[in-house]
Amino acid sequence: MSIKVKASTANRRAPRPLFRRLLGDKRGGTAIEFAILALPFFIVVFASIETFVAFAGEQLLANATDTLARKIRTGEITQEMGESEFRQAFCDEIAILLTCSATEVDEPEKLYLDVRQVADPSQFPAAVPRVGSGDSSDLDTSGFQFAPGGGKEYTMVRAYYRWQVITDLVRPYVTNLRSAGSSMPDDYLMVATATFRNEDY
Repeated sequence: MSIKVKASTANRRAPRPLFRRLLGDKRGGTAIEFAILALPFFIVVFASIETFVAFAGEQLLANATDTLARKIRTGEITQEMGESEFRQAFCDEIAILLTCSATEVDEPEKLYLDVRQVADPSQFPAAVPRVGSGDSSDLDTSGFQFAPGGGKEYTMVRAYYRWQVITDLVRPYVTNLRSAGSSMPDDYLMVATATFRNEDY
């Protein structure tokens, strides 16, 4: 009787080590692969979406600038309109994608407009006004004004919009505006410009 017990014990397979069993078990492999790839995949997706939305917003800003500039050129908008009313009209043009806060008309927070007349086209400023000398310095709005020219005068309309970048992955590559007191750029500055000579109205 004891001989049979020893024989059956000898024929019994020894249990495999835990690591080998886990290595050979393919169940749940898809879930593990998804968990590893999900985070970078969704980061790339969100970065692509934000880049597309920012590009669309910049096109919208340019279209609004052209629309308001055309109204100035034809005499539909003059100095009599007032800056607040002009800013409200601009906010209405970009409202589909770019938001203006409740106090944006009187106290600019994201949207900055500069409308001025010059005596000669060579006097149109070409560079973005910055507080400092760095490429990412904050926007200098101290010289901004609302002074659309009269008939046959040269006029320039410049629009700036602070776009807050949400996705951390793209922030170091697209931000070009550092707020006052910030050590790193945190916003993307959208810029649109229109220069023209008013019609003889």
